[in-house]
Amino acid sequence: MSPNYPLLDGMPAMRSMVRESWKRSLDALSTTDGLAPPVVWESRELIEFRRDHPLAAIMPVISKLLIEPSHDTGLLIAVGDEHGRLLWVEGDSSARRHGENINFATGADWSEPVVGTSAPGTALVLGKSVQIVGQEHFNPAVHSWSCTAVPVHDPDSGSILGIVDITGGADAVGSNTLSLVQATVAAAEAQLRIHRLERQVAESQRPGKLPGSSGAGSSSAAAAKPLYRDSLQILGRDQGLLHVAGAAVTLSERHTEILAVLALHPDGLSAEELTNKVYPDGTSLTSIRAEMVRLRKLLLDVAPSLVPTSRPYRLPRPLVVDAEQVHNYLDRGAHRLALNIYRGEVMPRSLAPAIAGIRNRVAVQLREAILNDASPEVLLTYLQLSEAADDVEAWRTALRLLPPRSPKRSAVVAHVAELEG
Repeated sequence: MSPNYPLLDGMPAMRSMVRESWKRSLDALSTTDGLAPPVVWESRELIEFRRDHPLAAIMPVISKLLIEPSHDTGLLIAVGDEHGRLLWVEGDSSARRHGENINFATGADWSEPVVGTSAPGTALVLGKSVQIVGQEHFNPAVHSWSCTAVPVHDPDSGSILGIVDITGGADAVGSNTLSLVQATVAAAEAQLRIHRLERQVAESQRPGKLPGSSGAGSSSAAAAKPLYRDSLQILGRDQGLLHVAGAAVTLSERHTEILAVLALHPDGLSAEELTNKVYPDGTSLTSIRAEMVRLRKLLLDVAPSLVPTSRPYRLPRPLVVDAEQVHNYLDRGAHRLALNIYRGEVMPRSLAPAIAGIRNRVAVQLREAILNDASPEVLLTYLQLSEAADDVEAWRTALRLLPPRSPKRSAVVAHVAELEG
């Protein structure tokens, strides 16, 4: 049975795209009241995150084509990551001050599940350009604003890297605004492609170092500097997603397990040690050796710089694992950042002993940190995870921390009552 949306029944006619976005927003948020985009990063964390993000490479293009012309126009230019979190917010100084009143500022989360319908979040959900005008916004506090957002795609894999957004008054959705932002994004994607080609050329011209280069300060080293951090996503996935040199490659479950274990053991593992971490008891060494042959063949095609060495099996360069990032951020007390990376349990169906250990360690550490130290807003975000849906203690903790007059309290009360049956 399809859900009913009483709030929409009394609303003026909406564009179908906006109406569908409101339905998704109601499913995620229940009400339009009391919405406040949470701040995901403090300043130091934000600087660190955006320095390593691929969108950093396109900021000179964005600045030249959008930010510099926006001064004294009442417009804001925002660049957000693939999850709708704002990495840069620039533009008219007066508009920036007004934007801060609705937390349209660097470090804030403007994804659709968090703030409802808006151009940045909805463009990411739909994977295409979006314009949202005034009262089409789900959050009443944003009704005086309008915005245009266009996704930025990886030039090789086609995956979404983030969004570029113009926010302000009527000019933000003017007849030429969408074309302007789309043209800027096209130029930015072309710049990404050029950077990548330059890096590939530089790497192909030197087996180790170019003759006559003077070290890290040389132009060849600058051209060869990676735009992307190699990473492996295993949170909330049965098959890992490998990001390397801007490309995204989906791996088999077994190859994901092997690559994750090697990434988390940079000193290397013997064939027997790797077998014990990847396979249940009783598996012969022949299996791991056969899988390593297949994994090497795959990586030779998609990521030659990550092909493991042997005796011991070891990756030749670091590979960031998202589950380990969550662990490290929790150790630093950066709960918001850890929760924003966390997309669910580590490879939920994997039976590999090492993966099961990582899964349990990260899930338990996250739960304990959130319940003991996190703010009510972070705890409410944690409760949206499927693994927290039936966690009575976590929901009772949220009830204890929420202010008595919080508009979100009634939904928590109802859920606790349902769990207690």
